[in-house]
Amino acid sequence: MNIKSTAIDGVKLITPTVYQDHRGFFAQTYQLAQYQKLLGENEPFVQDNYSRSNKGVLRGMHFQAQRPQAKLVRCTRGAIFDVVVDLRTDSATFKHWFGIELTEHNRLQLWVPKGLAHGFLALDDINDVEYKCSDYYHPQSEQTLRWDDPTIAIEWPQAEVILSDKDRDGLSWQQLFL
Repeated sequence: MNIKSTAIDGVKLITPTVYQDHRGFFAQTYQLAQYQKLLGENEPFVQDNYSRSNKGVLRGMHFQAQRPQAKLVRCTRGAIFDVVVDLRTDSATFKHWFGIELTEHNRLQLWVPKGLAHGFLALDDINDVEYKCSDYYHPQSEQTLRWDDPTIAIEWPQAEVILSDKDRDGLSWQQLFL
């Protein structure tokens, strides 16, 4: 397994070790002790989420204000443009965003620490995303930052997207931080 830092403080890009031969492949996608040692995190995951999205669906930018979640995200079918925005006011990368393409072929995983908004755009016809969370889903503390907020100016690979009502009605940066 290889871990690289990204442009956002604490966000890591993980390349799992893959064993491939004429039969197919094998990859260990998560092992608690190994991840705790390499990431320096001691919180086990308590919830696994799985979503399927059609091409053009944008989910995000989600976060839980009172009960923040760290996440380990991977795409198991198709391809997504995965994005995080740093909401931590004490962070050197506060208000910055980072995006990376996660695909079933590159098998990359994105470690998202607590205090970041997360979302993704589905790029293929069918896209499956799995992510582990360090805390339970808590609807009362969930918030959504607008995916197209001009203050953040995320450079999405396409402008035409399919949104849920909740994501369409997300809060602006000014509404969150003023």
